[in-house]
This record gives sequence, structure tokens and C-alpha cells, in this order.
Amino acid sequence: MKEQYPSYKIKDLLKLTDYGKIVNLKGWVRSKRGNKQLAFIAMNDGSVIHNIQVVAELEKFDEETIKLISTGACLSVNGSLVESPGQGQQVEIQAINIEVYGTADAAIYPLQKKGHTLEFLREIAHLRPRTNTFSAVFRIRHAMSFAIHKFFNDRGFFYLHTPLITGSDAEGAGALFQVTTLDMEKPPRKEDGSIDYAQDFFGKRTSLTVSGQLEGELGAMALGLIYTFGPTFRAENSYTPRHLAEFWMIEPEMAFYDITDNMNLAEDMLKYLITYALEHCIDDLEFLQKMYDNELISRLNFVLANPFERLAYTEAVEILMASGKKFEYPVGWGTDLQSEHERYLVENHFKKPVILTDYPKEIKAFYMKQNPDGKTVRAMDVLFPKIGEIIGGSQREEKYDLLLNRIREMGISEKEMEWYLDTRKFGTAPHSGFGLGFERLMLFITGMANIRDVIPFPRTPQNAEF
Repeated sequence: MKEQYPSYKIKDLLKLTDYGKIVNLKGWVRSKRGNKQLAFIAMNDGSVIHNIQVVAELEKFDEETIKLISTGACLSVNGSLVESPGQGQQVEIQAINIEVYGTADAAIYPLQKKGHTLEFLREIAHLRPRTNTFSAVFRIRHAMSFAIHKFFNDRGFFYLHTPLITGSDAEGAGALFQVTTLDMEKPPRKEDGSIDYAQDFFGKRTSLTVSGQLEGELGAMALGLIYTFGPTFRAENSYTPRHLAEFWMIEPEMAFYDITDNMNLAEDMLKYLITYALEHCIDDLEFLQKMYDNELISRLNFVLANPFERLAYTEAVEILMASGKKFEYPVGWGTDLQSEHERYLVENHFKKPVILTDYPKEIKAFYMKQNPDGKTVRAMDVLFPKIGEIIGGSQREEKYDLLLNRIREMGISEKEMEWYLDTRKFGTAPHSGFGLGFERLMLFITGMANIRDVIPFPRTPQNAEF
């Protein structure tokens, strides 16, 4: 049995300076080169974007072992930490012994060569985390997840788990994935021929949730400050670079917050997350900037350096109509703004992030608080450079009669929303909330162009691999 040496992650090895120390590292081979005397093996274990070089003197190793070492192979190496004579690295490992845990046949291993397209890597999503690009993205994804929980926890919020299976549609969009145990080839039917969902598992028609907001409001009416952070699902048959069928949402709901409090929280949270990324993920950000977006870090700092501009939807429409710019989608009062409109306001007109408020009620959800003018609601959208809308939220309508009338206007079932209306009958209070699409945030933080490249296993139309 081989002598045991202390095992280190590469991110920690690269910081050590006690040369001569015998250490163990485990990881995957990124490349191997060399000559008749030496093999230079670049290894990575996922802990950091940087590789560490292992130098093996060939005369000290069995020839068959060296042949098994190729790109993609998994190794355990014991060796001496030494100062590296090469540029770009402070330390390297002089190998004493090498154990090959798993080989990777160079003839068939799909990551043997460099320069694969992102489109190709999506086809092998089970292997793409081993590339520099996706290991960087997924480390940042972890950091942002942790930072979100830390942000809310440090401010007295409670993490609420809202249901993934629901009988309500928070958005009223109808783009739902149905959940059923019925035999859909021979479903039970009522006398009128419609499917009898009373015989289904839950006794009614249910679907995967599109949002945890409505249930989140129930938590806020008891706990004061809550947030949800979980997967949501939308059955939109969309192939755009900004849509997924399964994605993650962060949705805080706050009792006693008005729309201004809501905007302040959203701006504080976004700036906190960007600061956290710059402080804890700089190596990965610098790599992504070099490879994909040379303005990435300057754009992150741009958001931090500027207070968000706040203005009403009506004023924004006037600015767009007076801009003289020919947009693909015409703009006018009452139209829902498109990404091109939002980015114009941020990137060209104000040159800073923007929060739009007071949208026409006809283009917003039923639960948003109505303004005294009877035409607009206290909605808010946070607009970012390159992304457009990154957060959507509102002050919620707390008045029972106004909420009930809006439900009726939009043809939503009063019976199905009875539980939601009860919160306005028993101890109602002003409250607000918003939703942040986690993958939208990741697009901005990483500089990646396609939302399928910031989630480990993208779910899109005709694609549910792994």
C-alpha cells in the first residue's frame, strides 16, 4: 500500500510556498506533453480555473502507466512541491508516484482537442463541466447561489419552500406543464366528454409551478420577510437564447414594503451580488472576459458605480418615441416594452441601469396594486445593459375589493383564487415583492450569450437529455 500524504485541492496547492513538501493531488488531465526524458502533465480538479503542472521523470515510471495518461484521464499523484521555473505558475509537482484511476481513450474522448463550439458542447452536457468555460460558469453559479442566501439571511429574511406542484397559475400565462397520473391514452371522462380530473392523484388538474410568488405572499403575511429560491417551469415553445423550460427564480416577498422599498431592495441585492462575484470569482471572471466578453468586468463595475435611474413607464415611452431610432417593434403607450427598447434606455439614453414603474394595468398581472389614475399599476422592472429586464416586481394589491374586481376583469376563477383572496380579508397589509430569474443574472455576471450555457443541464423544446 502506498504511503499516505496530505491531499490538497489545486486552488490551495497554488498558494503554498513550503517547497519540498510531499503532497497528494487528485484530478483530471487537461493535457500531456514532453520529450524522451520528461512528461509534463497539466491537471485540474475543478477547484479553480488554473491547472497545476505535474512533472514526471520517465525513467522513474512504468512505461505502461505513462501511456495510460492522456487528456481526460483521472489521476492520483504523490509528489514534491517545488518552485516552478516556467512562467505563469509559481509552483509545480515533481511526481513520485502516479495512480491512474480512470483512462480516457484518446480516439473517442470528445474533449481530446481544444476549440469546441458552445453548440457542440451542449450536445455533450454530461462532459462539458470538464472544460474551462463551464467549470468557470458553474463555480460562479455556486457563488451566486450562496451569495443570494447570505444576502437575505443577513437581512432577516426567511427562506420559504413553495410548492413545485400547484393548482394555480401565478402569471395567468397558461404555458404550463401538466402533472398527472391518469392514463392519457384512455383518461376517465365526464358526461360532457371532458377529462375527469377528480379521479387524478390530487383530485384536480395540477401543473408544475411557473412562480412561487402567490404562496410566498402567504409566508410574508405571517413571517414578515421571506424569499423563495427554486426551480420554475414554463411550457413555452421558444428557441430563443433567453428562454428555458426549467429555470430558477429568486422571489422575495415583504410585508409593509411599498414600491420604493421594493426598488431599494432590488438595487441593493443586485449590487451586493455583483460585488460578491468580483471579490470571490475574479479568476473565473477574467477567464470569461478573455474568452467571450472583453467588456465583462468593466460592465459589472459600471452597474456598481451608478445609482439606478428611476422613471415611469409613460416617460420612458416618450423618450423612446422621441429618440428617432427605428426599432424592430413599434413602441407606443400601452405596448409591452421589448428588449431593444429596454436596452436603448439603459445603454444609449441614461447610460446606467434603469428601474421603470407605473405600467399600464392591461399589460401586467392581476395582483399588482392599482394607482389612483385607474390606468396604471405599481409595477417595477429593473433594466440592465446587454440583458434588458433582469427583475420584475410590484407592490401587491392589498385591498380585497380591488383585487376581486381585477380577478373578475381578467376572467380568473374566483373559486380557485379563494385562498389568495383570504389574505386580503384577514389582516391585510401593504406588501411588495419581485422576481429575479437566476439564469438571467448568470448571463449578466458571466458574459455568456446563451441562457443554455449558464445552467448545467438545459431543458428546452425537444431537449431533455440526461
